[in-house]
Amino acid sequence: MATETLDKQKTIDLRKKHVGPSCKVFFSHDPIKIVRARGQYMYNEKEERYLDCINNVAHVGHSHPDVVKAGAKQMELLNTNSRFLHDNLVLYAQRLQATLPEKLSVCYFVNSGSEANDLALRLAWQHTGHKDIITLENAYHGHVSSLIDISPYKFHQMAGAEQSQHVHVALSPDIYRGKYREDHPDPATAYADNVKEIIEQAHNKGRKIAAFIAESLQSCGGQVIPPVGYFQKVAQHVRKAGGLFIADEVQVGFGRVGSHFWAFQLQGEDFVPDIVTMGKPIGNGHPMSCVITTREVAESFMSSGMEYFNTFGGNPVSCAIGLAVLDVIEKEDLQGNALRVGGYLTQLLDNLKEKHPLVGDVRGHGLFVGVELVRDKKQRTPATAEAQDVIYRLKEQRILLSADGPHRNVLKFKPPMCFSREDADLAVGKIDQILTDLERALSLVTPESTILENGHSKRKEPSEENGHIHPSKDSSHKQNATHPSSKKTNKRLRT
Repeated sequence: MATETLDKQKTIDLRKKHVGPSCKVFFSHDPIKIVRARGQYMYNEKEERYLDCINNVAHVGHSHPDVVKAGAKQMELLNTNSRFLHDNLVLYAQRLQATLPEKLSVCYFVNSGSEANDLALRLAWQHTGHKDIITLENAYHGHVSSLIDISPYKFHQMAGAEQSQHVHVALSPDIYRGKYREDHPDPATAYADNVKEIIEQAHNKGRKIAAFIAESLQSCGGQVIPPVGYFQKVAQHVRKAGGLFIADEVQVGFGRVGSHFWAFQLQGEDFVPDIVTMGKPIGNGHPMSCVITTREVAESFMSSGMEYFNTFGGNPVSCAIGLAVLDVIEKEDLQGNALRVGGYLTQLLDNLKEKHPLVGDVRGHGLFVGVELVRDKKQRTPATAEAQDVIYRLKEQRILLSADGPHRNVLKFKPPMCFSREDADLAVGKIDQILTDLERALSLVTPESTILENGHSKRKEPSEENGHIHPSKDSSHKQNATHPSSKKTNKRLRT
């Protein structure tokens, strides 16, 4: 354990020397050094407090005493390979399964969302005997090789990279910026028919579909909320083709959407995935994750003859922490808090949409909310540089927010679940002030007409990280309205 706190510049220098250069930090022109955190607040080396609107990892709040106590108590007693019998593993599996539909009854415990999604693919490949995967535009499912292949959010960044032949990319079911928008009579069917067409095209080439995988609500893709009924229709097409439906809940599970414990449940009680993956919030920052599937799929996986085990997945300490997280969610009614505070936050942001020309759309559920900034509400021109300017100016006000989406113009709220109405007031109040300043500098006025034009937007690829942007060539903003740091360039990050 370190006996002293290094000078910030020394920390930066050592990171540059010893940590891989692809591992970027937020706000790299002036990174924040965080030394402790509690609840929804993080503190730098000067004890300056930041409101954390980013960390869906610290699900029940940073350094929650109940979670810390549970982990420390079990660590003092025992931590060992999960191949030994231990009550924590089975009790946690039982408790976790109780939050899901009955048919999802078999758990595989692993260590990260990436590991969970990689295992989900293996389950699908073994069960179906097929190879091809359908994913969505702008999707991100993890950093291991198998998942980079199915993550357009990542593989579109690589110069000269070719899409794997066994991967098919379906339209993102984005009713604000996608091909089929909110004025379409049935966007759920239209987007699902695109998946059906992909399946037919694959079959014509002699290929077979193993699975369709989607985040229940797309996060890196820009806080996209699929239209109700979309998953049911997609599942029908995929299962008819012999494939499985994988719901990725790594970003949005464990009550974040407020009205339900799992985001896939927003589609309706008649929809149940074949496989659900989870991570991030499951351990409140402790590295653990899980894949839950049906007994049928689990038995197919076993029939391969290859034993599956995971040295650390499901160890006694991880399961003790997981149980504590579930206890806190229930005891502090954090799912209810997400519903109440999330609704309040969304209303505040909707008010900004009425007031500010830069706010094109507000969407989300619970404490998972996106604010899409545009330079023109009619044309829906992405306000990429302006979004990054908002991020940096908020940082100067000690509020941490990120921006994402294919155009990097969607402000993302996914804070710890203890986020309060007062926190919402503070964050939205500062955004209101910043947008007012930006619009004054840009000479923007609220348009008289907000008639929307349909059509599919062409993807632009600015290279940056959250709060660090090099605008795409079509940027038409005035230079004096943006933060100087917005001219710097770096790779984007996912949180």
